[in-house]
Amino acid sequence: MENDPRLSLRLHFDSLTFGRGKADLLQAIAEEGSISAAGRRLGMSYRRAWALVEEMNRHFRAPLVESARGGAGGGGAGLTDLGRAVLGEYRALESLVRGAPQLAALRDMLARK
Repeated sequence: MENDPRLSLRLHFDSLTFGRGKADLLQAIAEEGSISAAGRRLGMSYRRAWALVEEMNRHFRAPLVESARGGAGGGGAGLTDLGRAVLGEYRALESLVRGAPQLAALRDMLARK
């Protein structure tokens, strides 16, 4: 819809900031089955993707992402149950904000062009 804002919800906890970038990385890992492939898809370096995964894994009560080293059997990564839950809750918050009447009211207050 015209004048719909691009939503960027960022949550600041004491020890962690969690926003669209980390949520998108979790989603890409779930879909790609690989941290490196997820990073490529999002235009970030392998090192950056791994650093974000390590940060998230360190600051939640249990890891959000599990990975297996590559080699003859392949490798890969996926979300843990907690990782899927965190991603789901974040996406639900995004949906709440998108559907909030306050957002529509703010949009209606914009100058018409």
